[in-house]
Amino acid sequence: ASFTISLHKADNTTVTIKLKPGLQANCRIRMKYVIMSELKIKPGDNVTFTFTCGTPEKYFITEIQKNIDCVSGPCPFGDVHLYPPGLPRLNRTYIWDVKASTKAGLELKFSTSWLRQIEPGETCPDAVSYNINSSIDNATVNIGTFCRNGSVSRVKLLGGVVMSLHLPWHLPLTTSGFNIASRASIKRLCIIESILKRESSITLMSPNYPLGFPEDELMTWQFVIPPSLRASVFFHNYSLSNCERKEERVEYYIPGSPSNPEVFKLSDSQPANIAGTFNMSLQGCDQDAQNPGILRLLFQVVVQHPQVDENVTHLVDLSKEKNMTVTIHLEGWPSRTPLMSEPICLICKDPRTCDRALTLTSGAVYRISFLCKDLSQLRITAEKGIGCMDIRWCQKKIYSLSVPKAITRLPIRLHKFNWKLLATDMINVEITSPSLKLQQPIPEQRCNTSYSYSIVSATPETELNLGVFCPGGSIEKIQMRNNITISLKPFGKGFINESIPQDLKMSFVPHIKDECIFTVSPNPQAKVYLQTPNSPYGLPPYVSISWFITVPSKQTARLRFSKDRMGIACETGRAYVNIKEEAPGAEEIVRREDELLPQPRNMLHSFWVNVSNCRPADKTQLTLQFWVTLADKQLDLGIILAVVAGAGVLTVIGLTVCCVKKKKKKTQNPMVGVYNDNVNTQMPGRKGSFRKGRQNNESHVYAVIDDAVVYGHLLKESNGSVSPEVDVYRPFDGPIGSTPPSPPPFSFKKDIKRSSNPKEEPLPLMDIDQDTYTFAHQKSGQSEDNGEANKKDKGDTGIPLLENKEQDGLVG
Repeated sequence: ASFTISLHKADNTTVTIKLKPGLQANCRIRMKYVIMSELKIKPGDNVTFTFTCGTPEKYFITEIQKNIDCVSGPCPFGDVHLYPPGLPRLNRTYIWDVKASTKAGLELKFSTSWLRQIEPGETCPDAVSYNINSSIDNATVNIGTFCRNGSVSRVKLLGGVVMSLHLPWHLPLTTSGFNIASRASIKRLCIIESILKRESSITLMSPNYPLGFPEDELMTWQFVIPPSLRASVFFHNYSLSNCERKEERVEYYIPGSPSNPEVFKLSDSQPANIAGTFNMSLQGCDQDAQNPGILRLLFQVVVQHPQVDENVTHLVDLSKEKNMTVTIHLEGWPSRTPLMSEPICLICKDPRTCDRALTLTSGAVYRISFLCKDLSQLRITAEKGIGCMDIRWCQKKIYSLSVPKAITRLPIRLHKFNWKLLATDMINVEITSPSLKLQQPIPEQRCNTSYSYSIVSATPETELNLGVFCPGGSIEKIQMRNNITISLKPFGKGFINESIPQDLKMSFVPHIKDECIFTVSPNPQAKVYLQTPNSPYGLPPYVSISWFITVPSKQTARLRFSKDRMGIACETGRAYVNIKEEAPGAEEIVRREDELLPQPRNMLHSFWVNVSNCRPADKTQLTLQFWVTLADKQLDLGIILAVVAGAGVLTVIGLTVCCVKKKKKKTQNPMVGVYNDNVNTQMPGRKGSFRKGRQNNESHVYAVIDDAVVYGHLLKESNGSVSPEVDVYRPFDGPIGSTPPSPPPFSFKKDIKRSSNPKEEPLPLMDIDQDTYTFAHQKSGQSEDNGEANKKDKGDTGIPLLENKEQDGLVG
């Protein structure tokens, strides 16, 4: 097919048909007998041509440029038409180059469909795009690229303009969709007007984006919004230039505001919840000639209906908290940035300061509100720091690790609460759960609570992930070295109710030798599963972990490992499992990594389990799991019979002793009290063994009074020649010594025997004044019978008199 293009000279229009960039000339243009790859038709030309292929749209494009001079003559204001007609169906670019004075302004008004600005490199869905450039003193500024079906209704420019319209070859568009009008000088680079009639979100950019905004320029965006809607501004990407004079800033003119214009830095949170129409202006500065930098801005304006509870505020009292931050944010923040087309959900700390994420710090009281239709999109992440640099100031303090009520009372789901526990190298952390206790969730032992704790110990060199724990177990206490991070994370939609119990507490304690020590009080009704930390990745090299399992006195514990061996081979060092009961003389069970683990065994007392790792030779890491069950102690039948037999023997012995004693009392003469001043009862000993003086101790007080003394009056009927005084105590009025006349106690005797100094000799007997004491006196026959025994006793002064008395069976 042949095409004829006729251009009027007055139209000042040029048509150029040329190959697409980067394509070979597989298709040509034939005009009469001339074949060419590019055809240029000037004003006043009338040209007929054909293509040498049937699909020229694959190879050629058309540019139509119209020059309009508004400086030397009148401007053809009004609708802009697509001229000339009859062009071949190729991708087309219409260019209108309008020259105008900088003392006047030009206005591009879009009638059929308003425009939407897009970022550089982005394409329009229907492949129809507009590009607007401002031309001032031979300098061109790219105002932006736009697609159809947006909110930009007008663009006002200072000086000339270069307007481009790109159309695809298959779209038979006949109108440009805009008109040109003359306006008075706008005294700034440009004004972009955007009309937002309903809930929507738009993105706009500064001229030349992502390159720099012109130096010391001013431009304005006008937002026409119904007063029933609310608008919020968010800066998503910006950079600042290096200013020599003035300061880059953003100014807002908000009708009804008492402080127009309101001035903000680009780094500030921008106004939100604006009712109705407002203007926003970007002001540049005089830049440093040597290092100008770049001023650029990409921002978003969100328009939405006011919320039903927009005037409802929520009190967040953090005035009594220390070292804590609370961030309210959208789900997935900060790794996930919501699309600009997604419904907006804002958090406001005052009516005009709103954002998709709001961080509150401790020490203040906040009243926040929400501009959000669905609060389930929001989450809370909080963090609190607790530190100890001197154990003298921290050791007696107990810190409660519970989520403050200021957070649980908010209608927002808690995402995570982190406690950062920081201490010096010689200070460790002790975590306790006195009432709820903790457990490690494993397939055999699942959590049935609405939240769990993740505990990690970290140093600059290593990190030990202790694992996940939840309430409702048997772990009462965890002691750990190094800095600790504890993270509370709810399950599902839980933990928005302040009534959920929490009892986790922590304190700082002196240094411990192991990386971690668990104290476990097994539940008598359940099997308690315990496993090494960092499961399933394995215990780090050279880490030592201990468990102390308490066993009640009336119960026994059954310990069993889940596998027969540790399952690792050591490259350096040895891996050990140690088990030892807390009992005198208890045997310690030790197993290496190349030995079988202990068989299931019963533990009668509280016991320790320690696991120490080596450096494994391969990628296989040390992971161990064991469990403990409690049961009531069962007495052995042999023990029961032995106890019964022993009780019977003791009964027979007791009866025999009573009979002999009774008979002996009937046959012996009563004992009388006589004072013998020739007897020295002072045992050889070390001087000064008794700290108390005679006046201060009770060594002269009777511990036992023999029955014969009590009933001594019966001796009046005796035929003996002596009539002693009965039941009389004669006090001694002479001087009192410092050592009582009594034998040393058993412990003192043992100390003498254990003396390790062979050169030390006992001191000689000392003659001291004695009080009157009452001793036993028997008949003459009995005295003879005991004469030899008395002689023997005189040679053994190391046995207390009370011991002799017991040996002789004379205890009353």
